[in-house]
Amino acid sequence: MIKELNKRRVIELIDAFYGGNIEGALALCSDDVDFFSNAPVDILPHLGHHRGKDDVRQMWTTVHQRYSGMRYEMPFIAAEDDRVAVQLRAFFVKRLNDRTVQFDTASFFTLRDGKIARIREIIDTFDLIQQVVEQDFISAIAARARENI
Repeated sequence: MIKELNKRRVIELIDAFYGGNIEGALALCSDDVDFFSNAPVDILPHLGHHRGKDDVRQMWTTVHQRYSGMRYEMPFIAAEDDRVAVQLRAFFVKRLNDRTVQFDTASFFTLRDGKIARIREIIDTFDLIQQVVEQDFISAIAARARENI
């Protein structure tokens, strides 16, 4: 029963965030919510580590300012006690030029007293950065590697 309730809370948070309802998403979080995404903050400064509702609110607001539309697919969700794991395929439309950025993420949520207290995201940041900056880094790296062999 608790596992199903925790899965429902996580889905509600994801739905609220992707639907642009940041306050609704934050209402499902503890006041000291701890968020971490493994993204390089030099290129994606809004990601990285954030603690507390105000910090997370600012980060999520920045994301929504950069993208005009968001949607997701959820191929996997699992719950164990107070933890929920989710695999998402995300689609963000860049406000700058209407291009869609598509990436996969694994997100791990920990709940405390019915609220989401911890969020950890693992993203294929190499692929995401290529899409965000719209450059093919693989070709440049491969060419450089051939020079160094």
